[in-house]
Amino acid sequence: MSEKKISVLIIYTGGTIGMIQDPETGALMPFNFDHLLDNVPELKRLGFLISSIQFEPPIDSSEIDPASWIRLVKIIADNYDTYDGFVVLHGTDTMAYTASALSFMLENLAKPVILTGSQLPIGMLRTDGKENLITAIEIAAAKENGFPVVPEVCIFFQNHLMRGNRTSKISAENFNAFRSLNYPALARVGMHIRYDNNLINKVRVPRPLKPHYLMDTNVVILKIFPGITPQTVDSILNIPHLKGVVLETYGTGNAPSKPWFLDMLRAAVARGIVIVNVTQCSSGSVQMSLYGPGNKLAQAGIISGYDSTTEAAITKLMFLFGHGLSSEEVKDRMRLPLTGEYSTQHLEDQIEA
Repeated sequence: MSEKKISVLIIYTGGTIGMIQDPETGALMPFNFDHLLDNVPELKRLGFLISSIQFEPPIDSSEIDPASWIRLVKIIADNYDTYDGFVVLHGTDTMAYTASALSFMLENLAKPVILTGSQLPIGMLRTDGKENLITAIEIAAAKENGFPVVPEVCIFFQNHLMRGNRTSKISAENFNAFRSLNYPALARVGMHIRYDNNLINKVRVPRPLKPHYLMDTNVVILKIFPGITPQTVDSILNIPHLKGVVLETYGTGNAPSKPWFLDMLRAAVARGIVIVNVTQCSSGSVQMSLYGPGNKLAQAGIISGYDSTTEAAITKLMFLFGHGLSSEEVKDRMRLPLTGEYSTQHLEDQIEA
């Protein structure tokens, strides 16, 4: 009896990777993924059963929104029992937001969901798209002792496999466009794919996939900058129906200590708005107990986002408020990692402090 072939579903949402050059006009046009094996013949050598679903029409990643995430979750949920792994082809601009959102929306995930894309269209001679696509499929199909090697939502880009909700786009031009600066890569790719199994979320007790389809967009990102005015802060914190704010602060979680600023934050917290402090820095963690300005934010009722990315913090707020939780319940859940979106060591350090 022949062994069952591993199957992978590719979901093409849009983005640069899905473009090829018209041989007659030279213009770039969307790639028809119904003919994927014809256009990327290298995939035949992988020996997997590969199917594809294409968003019609494809969506530029700057147009991605929670409705797109819900659509992705439904496709994965509807096909979950049929395929061993999933590859989501996505534009790079909002890929980290989508990866973060999916990590929360796909509860009990026990199969790989690998997002990838490219900086150059797959039809161009120097494209990074083919290598990213082929390797993402290999990772989505990888098993050890019959179990998926990477049963979580990840981004694969330019030789690095990264946890999706720890990853940010760092370059608009370079092939290594993404980095997970506060959490090591789950795998590095050279001649071989070398997984770091100690870093990967493993499924200890298998449970049925629980897809979530509710997201609340009554949230906002407020980035602190020198010279920010009371009018700016007041207009943002008093947006009608606002429920959550990701406050991007300096360094380890510092912001101005001006009385008007702290008063506005206290008033917003008193109205039930959840304000989460994340650093503007590319790497590092919020530690509000370290300096006076951060301490004052904590006293005003601001909660720490630890070493979370902005993308993970904002999508987590959407997810939690989307499920009808109270502001106090959201605060409690923001203080605990749901799917490895921040480092528990930072949490332990701050509890001790």
